[in-house]
Amino acid sequence: MNIFDDDDAFVGTPKSNYFAIAKTANENIVEMEIEKMFQRLAIAEKILEERDLEDEQERLLKSMVIDPELEDRTNSIFLELVGNIVTQCE
Repeated sequence: MNIFDDDDAFVGTPKSNYFAIAKTANENIVEMEIEKMFQRLAIAEKILEERDLEDEQERLLKSMVIDPELEDRTNSIFLELVGNIVTQCE
């Protein structure tokens, strides 16, 4: 199955598009992109720890659950993952 054959590609949310692409794309590419994302998360957490901001992070996570800015950032990450995966599968 080719990930580019679906007429409904990119219809829906960035999250649903990511999961649709991730299921049909090359597994090694998907794993590599997820690993890169986890590395970015680890770096961000390390920076927060070094600056003694873990409590601030937890407070923000709890208060931003329905924050539109957080949703936009999350969607951007899903879009970035989809773009990275698709360009490597072409």
